[in-house]
Amino acid sequence: MNLYLTLALRYLSGRKLRTALTTLAIVFGVMVIFGMNTFMPTFVKTFQTQAMAAAGQVDLTITQKTGEAFEPAVLDKIRAVDGVKVATGALERLINLPANYVDNDPQTPDRITAVILKGIVPQESRQMIAYNIVEGRFLEEGDTSAAVITRSLAREFGVKLGDTLSLPTAIGLSDLTIVGILPEQILPGNEVVLVPLAEAQRLTNMPNKINVGDANLDSMDEARRNEIQQNVLKAIGDAYKIGALEAGSEILTNIRNAQSIFNLMGFLALVMGGFIIFNTFRTIIAERRRDIGMLRALGASRSAIRWIILTEGLVQGVIGTALGLIFGYLFGAFTLNLTTPMWQQYLNLNVSSPEISPSLVLTSIILGVGITILSGLIPANSATRITPLEALRPSLGSVSFKRIAGISFWTGVVLFAIAVGLLFTGSMQFISFGAMLFVGAIILMAPALVNPISVMFATLLTLLFARDGTAHLAEGNLSRQPGRATVTASTTMIALAVVVMMAAVLSSVALTFTRIMEKSLGSDYLIMPPTLAVWGSNTGAAPNLAEELRQVPGVAVVSTLRFAATQIKDISVGILGIEPGTYRQLDLLSFAEGDADAAYRAMENERAMIINGVLGAAAGIQPGDEVELLTPKGKQTYRVVALATDYLNAKTTTAYISQHFIEEDFGRNEDIFFHINITPDADRQAVENAFTGILKNYPQFKLVDGKKYVEENARLFDAVFLGMYVMAAFLAIPSLIAMVNTLAIGVIERTREIGMLRAVGAIRRQVRRMILSEALILSAIGTAFGILAGLYMGYMAVKAFEAMGFPMEYLFPGSGILIAIAVGILFGALAAIVPARQAARLDVVEALRYE
Repeated sequence: MNLYLTLALRYLSGRKLRTALTTLAIVFGVMVIFGMNTFMPTFVKTFQTQAMAAAGQVDLTITQKTGEAFEPAVLDKIRAVDGVKVATGALERLINLPANYVDNDPQTPDRITAVILKGIVPQESRQMIAYNIVEGRFLEEGDTSAAVITRSLAREFGVKLGDTLSLPTAIGLSDLTIVGILPEQILPGNEVVLVPLAEAQRLTNMPNKINVGDANLDSMDEARRNEIQQNVLKAIGDAYKIGALEAGSEILTNIRNAQSIFNLMGFLALVMGGFIIFNTFRTIIAERRRDIGMLRALGASRSAIRWIILTEGLVQGVIGTALGLIFGYLFGAFTLNLTTPMWQQYLNLNVSSPEISPSLVLTSIILGVGITILSGLIPANSATRITPLEALRPSLGSVSFKRIAGISFWTGVVLFAIAVGLLFTGSMQFISFGAMLFVGAIILMAPALVNPISVMFATLLTLLFARDGTAHLAEGNLSRQPGRATVTASTTMIALAVVVMMAAVLSSVALTFTRIMEKSLGSDYLIMPPTLAVWGSNTGAAPNLAEELRQVPGVAVVSTLRFAATQIKDISVGILGIEPGTYRQLDLLSFAEGDADAAYRAMENERAMIINGVLGAAAGIQPGDEVELLTPKGKQTYRVVALATDYLNAKTTTAYISQHFIEEDFGRNEDIFFHINITPDADRQAVENAFTGILKNYPQFKLVDGKKYVEENARLFDAVFLGMYVMAAFLAIPSLIAMVNTLAIGVIERTREIGMLRAVGAIRRQVRRMILSEALILSAIGTAFGILAGLYMGYMAVKAFEAMGFPMEYLFPGSGILIAIAVGILFGALAAIVPARQAARLDVVEALRYE
């Protein structure tokens, strides 16, 4: 093994440029996979920590499956179960705090962005949990406006025992007197503010409700405890579960989908890296035929030759993977810093540093090193079949189309025809399968097409380099090595196919969601909570706030949203309560199926609901169906009357019902979002001043000009799309590495040929142009194939979004095609710089002596 390693290191150190370019391909792929998987889990963990309530240290925590509040009578059923020693109820509510609420300093972000208001029955709660009061006293029966907090929370707010803690609540800004201090909070999670249960019910406008039942058991035997737990579930019914309160599960699903997309991009980068390494090792074998033949003549076994080649790959894989892990961590940290302001603005989250797990490191190492070794395995096996006699034979000349167009080519033609046929089926499954067939068909057909396409592009380049002959020399070299040209062009094809595909998706998303956004956020004013889409973590306002707003002179319409959580076919669903009449006036929903007027009329008179496309696709329901909603009062049947969506809820499983039924079935009358239109003759400044005055008592809300908010979101769209385009271009970098690698290897392999050209009178400029022509022809082949594959994959991706319920409209990616062509030409020119200089500087005598 030491011999193999010594030979591998000696060869790699002697080919520094090639080694660096090949290793860089692995660095890039590992960096994307590792970096994105340090970023996304960190965000998910932060979301769960800050937007989900945590259970106390008790034996059992019982909640409604939807997270909604329920009647305290459920506790009687729990207490009646044999083995339950004590049970108590609590009302927990996550309160997202407005930005800079703690220190009022916009320059330094608050460490505390949310707290949990927890209402408890003091005597019962102390039987469940041993609260260690370090200052003051615990809550007592009869306390009002009293709170117990931790020392760490007191320090953050700058308050002490006897001071007042002000929190935004459903009835306005409320003052709580601190009567007791608990030790510092050590475990991760939101800080808890303990208040009497009756006080919590008053502050949240949820009289006689709880949403958590805690129980301690009388046995420590595991089997007995499991038996008691099952008996508790039987007693309370299937609408409840054992586990802590959860919020935002519907948005976490979309976050994980995004993580899968980034993983796919990283995997594509590694596959392209594999192409580069495969191409490099194939050329290494061709270049070292003489060396390998001599080693075989001296007695080296086939296994020894194989291990020499694989050891070179192993060294590059280890080095590339190690560097990829380092740069991946830096990439993840940079991405977190770049996106943190957006998370703070829209989800009220402070994201921590990247998170690294042992499994992620191991997976990245396996992928990085494994793909490198696999890419070198086929060339290594071919090296073992080289005999001394074969090593002495001259190189092959040009290859004709007839010779190449064998079974692989015609197999590719068949796959191409099948893929095109599947495109017209309209089925997402068939189109997705067709995309794989399409890319495979192009790769199989490419070797036979290299020669005719090279001739065509060489003819075009002849117009640029008139009477030089360099373009036809470049075409001849590519035609002699169609396999190597195909591998390099395939790398470019995959990279630019991703660019065109993303252009199709992004342009279609921009067209669709901009229209929806302008419609659903087009009110004159919006009153918004700290977080959007994750409605369950917001503290809203009692109905009197909407009434106050309606009384402001110049106000024409005030329409509000209310939220409740439910399940449909075990799928987490957000229910939004709307006022059908005012919502219809504002025309806020974009309908895909069903009549708007008929749908709103039905919602006023019966249990009818409008669903969005994401819910329809996830649950397999459509207008006309009847579905059961899980509510605190049991299951209720609703009729689906239309399919529509709005901008804020387009990405989560959402249904709309009337506010009458959300209050009757879910007990919710808390407004969390306000749409307001004013009369044409209203004094905007006076109206805004009146709104600002009213909202002083509700700091959890902010007043936003509807038109300006749409413009702000449009700018955010542009920034996100630009970032995605940059990421797609970033993914194309391996194709540049592949082209530089191929050209540099070609220069080394043709050293003697280039020396002969120089000897018969070719000047340095002509040699440079020959290499540049070769690079441009290679990039043109890859770009042409990439645009074809990208158009197919882009259409497939839009259809995939439609299948998931997003209201997509396909837009031909003209800009994406122009970008792909520009990137292809630019990469071709850039790839030629170093190899062209290398070829032009060859010494004629030394080149003629080159073996």
